[in-house]
Amino acid sequence: MAVNPRIAMSNASVPLIHEVQIIDEAGRHKTVHVPGERSLTIYLDKRELVTLMTLGSAPEALVLGYLRNQRLVESPDDIESIQVDWETDSAAVKTRRSTVDIDQMTSKRIVTTGCGQGTMFGGLIEEMEQIRLADGPTLNQAAIVDLIDQIRQHDTIYKKSGSVHACAVFERKGEDRVELLHFIEDVGRHNAVDSISGLMWLADKAGRDLVFFTTGRLTSEMVIKGAQMGIPFLLTRSGVTQMGLELAQKTHLTLLSRCSGTHFEIYNAPERVVFSPPKP
Repeated sequence: MAVNPRIAMSNASVPLIHEVQIIDEAGRHKTVHVPGERSLTIYLDKRELVTLMTLGSAPEALVLGYLRNQRLVESPDDIESIQVDWETDSAAVKTRRSTVDIDQMTSKRIVTTGCGQGTMFGGLIEEMEQIRLADGPTLNQAAIVDLIDQIRQHDTIYKKSGSVHACAVFERKGEDRVELLHFIEDVGRHNAVDSISGLMWLADKAGRDLVFFTTGRLTSEMVIKGAQMGIPFLLTRSGVTQMGLELAQKTHLTLLSRCSGTHFEIYNAPERVVFSPPKP
């Protein structure tokens, strides 16, 4: 995991899958795997914020990304420490300074459609009125197909046990090639995207040359977080909601849905996609 030498962080990853005994339709005993699921309550300067249900693969990054995307902390430099303790299922965040009005930001809570129930604080949807991604960059059709294939071949918890969502961020290496930077699975796609956001924040990674993929649907929540990170491309093997599409149109995000094999559907800003010439 990327580190910031100014932030004291635990390294509290836990086992992600567990063996269980089951009986199938023929009465046969089998050993299978199920993903873990843990509650993690975030405390910001001893103030209880929220309890997340998580796989626990990158809890410190999840906490940091959550604080970033909820606009509860302005910069990683504002944070002194993040300490995750699974004995108490808690994450204690201590700040050096804070210019955020926590009471005002947390006074309005929206329960989102994220698996495991995500939450959004404050007027994040209203904030989208101030975000408009610049024109460009472009991505070649071959790079999109390559990205989909990299996801297909990746060794995942989902292949072993199911019941999780995955999010990944790739970096454009020219128009026709992408390189995987981070791959995170969690019980909810909102947790996975927050974890990636936290890793990007730690590495001070800008979003302009990045491409984001999720196995879950592109809802308003996912588009908001993509726009906040400044990522121009959001891809999913699932679908798009109406509000997700409307927010993508306002923020000039390119949305690609039903990504599987060589197939994809572009829902917004198609000018960023460069189609390959047809094969003779």
